Amino acid sequence: MSDTLTSKLNPLSLPLRQQLGLLALALLGLTPFWMGFLYAGDQGLLHIRTITIAMFIGMFAMSWDSVSGYTGQISFGHAVFFAIGGYGSALLNLGWGVPPVAAVALGTVLAAVAGLLIGVPALRLEGPYLSLVTLVAPLILLQIFIFRSDVFGGELGISNPDPLVSTSGFAQETYVFFYVAFALFVAILAVLLAVTRSDAGSVLTAIREDEDAVAASGLNPAKFKTFAFVLSASVGGLAGAVFVHTPMASPTPSQLLAQTVSIEVIIAAVLGGMGTIVGAALGGMFLSVFRSQLSNVGLTVPGLDVSVGDLDLVIFAVVTLIILFALPGGVLRWGLVAGRKLIGADSAAADGGRTPVEQTLEKFREFFRGGRDD
Repeated sequence: MSDTLTSKLNPLSLPLRQQLGLLALALLGLTPFWMGFLYAGDQGLLHIRTITIAMFIGMFAMSWDSVSGYTGQISFGHAVFFAIGGYGSALLNLGWGVPPVAAVALGTVLAAVAGLLIGVPALRLEGPYLSLVTLVAPLILLQIFIFRSDVFGGELGISNPDPLVSTSGFAQETYVFFYVAFALFVAILAVLLAVTRSDAGSVLTAIREDEDAVAASGLNPAKFKTFAFVLSASVGGLAGAVFVHTPMASPTPSQLLAQTVSIEVIIAAVLGGMGTIVGAALGGMFLSVFRSQLSNVGLTVPGLDVSVGDLDLVIFAVVTLIILFALPGGVLRWGLVAGRKLIGADSAAADGGRTPVEQTLEKFREFFRGGRDD
């Protein structure tokens, strides 16, 4: 038995794509070390902060993909949950004196409740009607934030929520919050991969492909979609809540709630590969780092008398179109297909490739069934 357990825990026994994924996570976790070799002084610290922000955008992209990429229910206003988590946590901390960790937990709960309140009626709609509901929700919340500027700070937002962890000095602050973000990134990635690869995740994918067939099999698609929507809202709210308690962010409409935030996360997930979770994470991080670095380019475009940094949105849009036309399934799917052509498909694991967490979720499948008696 111990030999079997050791074999399962041995990274070398995993399929190659999973080994590469673990290697990528290890390299990401070592960012402060290799940044120290590449850059000197504060420049390296600033790059670490850029990657820290990118991980939060990656988490937000994963939250969007867990509902839109798997159920096919496209949400155009997912920033509403990012903002509810962030603003809720900040207000609880500054207005009620709630410690940051507890405020983050409560902010996540608020986002989950919002997901339930929006999701239950919205998911009964289909096609453009559902998309319209998700598009309008953040616009309503934005007007509330501006109208009640005495509470939410208006366009300026809320200043200086307490940090999640007390630090001293720019360098320590950078390293500590990098690893806070990294730990949360890995945890969210693991949970969403477990859920989407469980029986419940298989049903979500089936709903995307043929909802009528799922209903005909005796399962209730509405309950599965609501579960996915609330899970997605919770993850988005958690990312937003932790984000505002770092020195890299503050609760402002432009940073948490603007329509561009929702659109960018859709672009990120599509570029990386919808319905993969990992692709959404990669797309979110790429988008964040690419735009950050591009905005710092001071070169002037010949004939336009404008800097490259001022055209970051235009350049990013062009790059996005090129990738979409060249790799319509997303970068991750293209990489997987190319890899299989080079080395052949990985053999299936003896347990079907499911982790213990996924096998445990299978036991709770009946909780997701609708109106069926044993």
